[in-house]
Amino acid sequence: MALKGFHAHIYYDADEVDLARDFAAQAKAQFKFAVGHFHIDPIGPHPRGSCQLSLGVEEFGRFAPWAAQERGDLTIFAHGLSGDDWADHTQHVIWFGPSEELDLSIFRQP
Repeated sequence: MALKGFHAHIYYDADEVDLARDFAAQAKAQFKFAVGHFHIDPIGPHPRGSCQLSLGVEEFGRFAPWAAQERGDLTIFAHGLSGDDWADHTQHVIWFGPSEELDLSIFRQP
């Protein structure tokens, strides 16, 4: 199964929204990918505020080392896009910073 791309979710608390916006703006300028909505409250499987970045496979290869160095104190949860949400959020994952517990109850387990 080949991954079709990646989502990278910037995690932040309410007092870190400006940091997250700055990081997303720098990433968008550097890599030219889509930046989603900035959610203040948890949404979907994400345990706190988040913003989704949508990247192609090649973009992610360039983004990953940059994000590891430039994220500051922000946590970034990245996952592949295989078409299987459960696997994407449990097996095809990369954490930049401390990992956090996701709410996987919204996904159908295999």
